[in-house]
Amino acid sequence: MRVEAWARLWAWLRHRPPPRLGARGEAAAARYLRRQGYTIVARQARAGFGELDLVAVDRGVVVFVEVKTRRSDQAGHPAEAVDLRKQRRLARAALAFLRQHRLLEHPVRFDVVAIAWPARARRPVIEHIPHAFEPPGQGQFLG
Repeated sequence: MRVEAWARLWAWLRHRPPPRLGARGEAAAARYLRRQGYTIVARQARAGFGELDLVAVDRGVVVFVEVKTRRSDQAGHPAEAVDLRKQRRLARAALAFLRQHRLLEHPVRFDVVAIAWPARARRPVIEHIPHAFEPPGQGQFLG
């Protein structure tokens, strides 16, 4: 490669935008969960009309993990963004994922990983909330 081509490549690498905050948060959450003994089976899984940030297995339980990453808590704690409407969407996507992969007979739970990652911080503050919510509905997941 000629010197000019290397210079252009180096300039592009230095000025490309950093990975989006959400993607960095999801990667950090996956690393954290793996260290806790979880097996990550899917990332950004499209199911039905929704997306599941992480799908993991923890001691035989299928765990659907919603990851919320924020630079600050000015808009509230990251986990507060997982409101009832979001929970319903996650439950529908989870059900579609379970049907698609023939996992309906397996136990399921919903976790939230809340990440605070200030702009100048090298590492985020990670808070894992197991059993963050029960699927909304008539008291049953398939209802």
